[in-house]
Amino acid sequence: MNDTAPSPAAAASGWRYGLLGAPVAFASVPLYVHLPHHYAGALGWPLAAVGTLLLASRLADAAIDPLLGRWVDRLHGRGPRAVQAFGGAAGALMLALLVLLFFPPWDAAWRWPATTLALLGACAAASALAVAHQSWGTRLGGTAAQRGRVVAWREGLGLAGVLAASVLPEAGGLGALLAGCGALLLAGLWGWWASPPPPATPVAADTPAGDWRAPWRQPAFRRLLAVFALNGIASAIPATLVLFFITDRLQAAAPWPGLLLAAYFGAAALGLPLWLRAVSRWGLARGWLAGMALSIAAFAGAAGLQAGDAPWFLAVCLAAGAALGADLALPGALLTGVIDRAGDRGRHDGAYLGWWQVATKLNLALAAGAVLPLLAGLGYQPGQTEPEGLRWLGLAYAALPCALKALAAGLLAWHWHHRPEDLS
Repeated sequence: MNDTAPSPAAAASGWRYGLLGAPVAFASVPLYVHLPHHYAGALGWPLAAVGTLLLASRLADAAIDPLLGRWVDRLHGRGPRAVQAFGGAAGALMLALLVLLFFPPWDAAWRWPATTLALLGACAAASALAVAHQSWGTRLGGTAAQRGRVVAWREGLGLAGVLAASVLPEAGGLGALLAGCGALLLAGLWGWWASPPPPATPVAADTPAGDWRAPWRQPAFRRLLAVFALNGIASAIPATLVLFFITDRLQAAAPWPGLLLAAYFGAAALGLPLWLRAVSRWGLARGWLAGMALSIAAFAGAAGLQAGDAPWFLAVCLAAGAALGADLALPGALLTGVIDRAGDRGRHDGAYLGWWQVATKLNLALAAGAVLPLLAGLGYQPGQTEPEGLRWLGLAYAALPCALKALAAGLLAWHWHHRPEDLS
């Protein structure tokens, strides 16, 4: 295990490192929340076809993440500036493709192939930027509390980006959304370039960096990834369906969608310091379990909501958002600990994060590619008011995530009881 702690300069500049988390998280909102609703609602594309498009593009995107991780590991060997230059190029490509996705210049004959290529490119560029940035953070190392603070800076500022992405469409439309993403990207890249590099990690000559298979040799990683993936699909389903739930099930018009999303992500940001305190008292695993329990309680409260219940849904969003803070800060800190204990910090960080991204992408792919066509088959269509379709929408949005989250919590509790050394 490598016990190198972050340098004082690196610890003090956590906000500069974390600043890039804002545009990375900002971009996820148009990609994973607004885009399905925009295509199926505003543009009138068939819901099942949109779900199939998202599934195919995200599965293909997930397949390249381990290769991105290997690439980033090798870039770290060439020096920090090589990693930062790679991230900057990925961010510029991501932004350009987002513009094309929301303002497609191609005609109807090229709609599906051009949109698929642009979506795949945008997701891949966002992944490349995220892996480069997150691998920098894992190389800072440190104690559980220090790791939690590094992740909290990144995820807390990421939540600020998500908040901005939630309210900008209400204030200025899609143009304001994309302009905001560009401004945050410039600020985040400046902060990253201004932050001190991670401390050098001694590496034996016979242990080259960039082995994409290295994480799978670690049982602790496999166990943690299983919990992360199951918990992630439980979170990805409501993220995909939230705008449909607000506009159709709750019959809530503007400004409710933006207000509810802002309340959700604002509560997550405000809850981050409390989860860091919980880590000091309970540890990372029990803190994450508490977050899962709060999330289950919140979504259980959403299952019975009907048209006109938007004010009640605001309370659900505040509770679920507070629980989201645990999902954002604690699994990443646990992953850094797994990398440290395996002796892989400074060698295979990107490989671990590449597979971590694969799990995230598969969650999002299943949420869109399986749940949207399933809802269409059960009779739900965007904009409809048929009771049966809306009933299935409510079950998919609230009840299914509760069941999956409960399974994830049970698996985490089992691992914590039998392998507590894996989860410190």
